[in-house]
Amino acid sequence: MAEKQGIHEDLHRGHEVAAGSERTFGLVFAAVFALIGLWPLTGGAPVRPWALGLTAVFMLFALVRPVALRPLNLLWHRFGMLLNSIVSPLVMGVLFFLTVTPMALIMRIAGKDPLRLRFDRQAKSYWIERHPPGPDPDSMKNQF
Repeated sequence: MAEKQGIHEDLHRGHEVAAGSERTFGLVFAAVFALIGLWPLTGGAPVRPWALGLTAVFMLFALVRPVALRPLNLLWHRFGMLLNSIVSPLVMGVLFFLTVTPMALIMRIAGKDPLRLRFDRQAKSYWIERHPPGPDPDSMKNQF
């Protein structure tokens, strides 16, 4: 695949995310609908019977016949993957442009070059000497 793109990297992601078990899906949704149904009690309002009915349905299927929840579980999994493909790049972009970019601009304005990327015609070498020189080379023989 990398040869077709003209690059040396293989950008194919072979890791397939598997959907959770149907039983877990049913129990989680039963808990969510139980919370929705009972939440009004915290404010003195009556319970929501439709949510408690869905709680019972999901609980029953999760415990007795979880395979019946497979279509809903797959639909929920696909919805989660869709959200991931939209939200993850947005969040990473926001983080990058609100943290990394301003810091880079501030450092550039301040004249900082932490990676020492500027070209120096006078330099004989770009090797950075360590003082103290670091660990003894013999200490690196049996690293693992």
